[in-house]
Amino acid sequence: MKKTVLIFGLIIGVILCANMILMINIMYNKPEFKGNDIAGYTAMIVLFSLIFFGVRNYRNKYLNGKISFGKALKTGVLITFVASTMYVIVWLFYYYLFVPDFIDIYTSHVLKQCSANDLAAKTAEMESFKKMYKNPLFVILITYSEVLPVGLVVAFISALILKRKPIEN
Repeated sequence: MKKTVLIFGLIIGVILCANMILMINIMYNKPEFKGNDIAGYTAMIVLFSLIFFGVRNYRNKYLNGKISFGKALKTGVLITFVASTMYVIVWLFYYYLFVPDFIDIYTSHVLKQCSANDLAAKTAEMESFKKMYKNPLFVILITYSEVLPVGLVVAFISALILKRKPIEN
């Protein structure tokens, strides 16, 4: 299981990290860029769908086509954890070494997308977020919260689809 988890977790992690760095660079270089959460999370779901193939690969290659829901879920969760941890580590290095002003750029970006009615409330919310983002533990938790839930949902669905009990005689 370790080999499958590492291979699929690292593949997902590399693509997640590349996408993150690309999006951050676009935000920095194109002030008119408008983010799209739906497109971002759709891309994440598509990427995390590789969990399905990781669990299926493990089931077919190492378990003779049979896997319990629990073992399939465990495999999917571990793949998710490897990919998410890689994402968090790369973000920490990238944030602290290359884009330490990210939160200011991000705040500006978010406020540009607000309507006049929401501007005051969103400004206060973003100021609070900036204060919390000064704490590295908060940075780690918020970064995990971006990707981990999506991967866990895909792992759960994959386990439901791929579970197969051995045929008893």
